[in-house]
Amino acid sequence: MARQLPPLNALRVFESAARHLSFTRAADELNVTQAAVSHQIKTLEDRLGLTLFKRMNRSLLLTDEGQTLAPAVTEALGIILSAVDRLHRHDQSGALTISTMDSFASSWLVPRLSRFQRLHPDIDVRILTSDTLVDMVRDNVDLAIRFGHGDWPGLHIERLMDENVFPVCAPNAITEDKPLNIPADLKRHTLLHDDMQADWSLWCESMGVTGFDVRRGPSFQHSNLVIQAAMQGDGIALARGALVADLVKSGQLIRPFDFSLPSNFVYYFACPEANIRRPKVKAFRDWLFEEVASSAWLEQQ
Repeated sequence: MARQLPPLNALRVFESAARHLSFTRAADELNVTQAAVSHQIKTLEDRLGLTLFKRMNRSLLLTDEGQTLAPAVTEALGIILSAVDRLHRHDQSGALTISTMDSFASSWLVPRLSRFQRLHPDIDVRILTSDTLVDMVRDNVDLAIRFGHGDWPGLHIERLMDENVFPVCAPNAITEDKPLNIPADLKRHTLLHDDMQADWSLWCESMGVTGFDVRRGPSFQHSNLVIQAAMQGDGIALARGALVADLVKSGQLIRPFDFSLPSNFVYYFACPEANIRRPKVKAFRDWLFEEVASSAWLEQQ
């Protein structure tokens, strides 16, 4: 037959009363009534079939049995509390594993990450990049930043920011021979294609640009590659705003036209439901939304 432990709460009350040799002081420490302490001690004594305290007129003494039990309970509770403290410290610090797309990590997240590290130097961020969804529980991922429709069952999902697409190019891509004053001037330029993004036909159709094959030009499997090609002056890219915001702001890329085409996809913050209550996940989540709010200048143009 398996041995049964006495109720943990009764042992906790006993440890406090034994340490103080006072039901009153134990009640104050545990924030309960003296009657509640007396009840828990009686429950423990009845469970053990032993008397643990000698109740004197104005004092309380441990019996021989109580003196035997008290140090063992104190040590056991101390071990439990130490383990819980270690768990809390690990949950508040240590590695934070984030899954996101390579393009978003390199163009948006990594350039801003040092600000999070300065605020939380005890949290080591580990970034995993993938263009496909990962099993966050199986792969031990704390949170993810994804681009899609937000239909991921079983996860805590929050809309992070909307996205739009628009043409960008290097400043030297526009010359007297190849101006870019009106959308129809795109016919004179090489169009760069992002296989993961809306195609040029949708943008040109929205602007009423016709008369040339918008499918011509090199294509790239990853968004950061098409952005790199645009920065080199290889052509005009139809880029996602979040990925080129900093480059446009710094002047490394320019927007020849103001018109933006809303994307069908949205950026989302996602994590397992239980993770949103973890301190380091919440710290990153709060910082992430603050960063989005502070970098929303592009959406206002």
